[in-house]
Amino acid sequence: MNKAWALLRLASPQLPIGGYSYSQGLEMAVEQGLVHNAASAKSWIADQLLLNLARFEAPLLLAHCQAAADNDWARLQSLAEQQRASRETRELRLESRQMGYSLEQLLCGLPELDAQARQLFSELGEPGLAVGWALAARAWQIGPQDALAAWLWGWLENQLAVLMKTLPLGQQAAQRLTSELLPLLEQAQQQASAMQPEHWGSATFGLALASMAHERQYSRLFRS
Repeated sequence: MNKAWALLRLASPQLPIGGYSYSQGLEMAVEQGLVHNAASAKSWIADQLLLNLARFEAPLLLAHCQAAADNDWARLQSLAEQQRASRETRELRLESRQMGYSLEQLLCGLPELDAQARQLFSELGEPGLAVGWALAARAWQIGPQDALAAWLWGWLENQLAVLMKTLPLGQQAAQRLTSELLPLLEQAQQQASAMQPEHWGSATFGLALASMAHERQYSRLFRS
């Protein structure tokens, strides 16, 4: 079987976990005028990639995927608890919980999920997105680095989709931004892969403030 099919399946916006419902604070950044054109959008996304994802979210997700691939269930459970505790706002926690729950429901209905993964899901009770993603990669025989690449690509694609709905940003401009941001996506993956756990961490105050303000935004399209 072509291995690319499993990777495309994991990265697909059609994966029924509701990723399209979330902007991760970007909708509020548009509302506040922090993001108002292609240049400011590029700056916001680049900062998220290099100051947040590359320093914490991506290495944490990669560690989840590696633990699942290695059958290291104790470490995977510990990482899942760390990921849950790291959600800075109510919206970000609800996003991770809802998407993790959706992945659990999806995977538990598929024959690819093995008994050990099913047992971990039952023990966690409230799986987050990272552990669900790691177990999906394991079930579909996707290596940790490829699983991280799929997650990063899905994140970028969703951010651009948010911009097309809120700025609005045209499709041509979105594709131009994709070309400009792909090198940073690669840089984020490389940084995340080289980072040791004792150095994980970010301080994205702007993201946290945007997320908290988004809870009270009068009219909105997205859940976070």
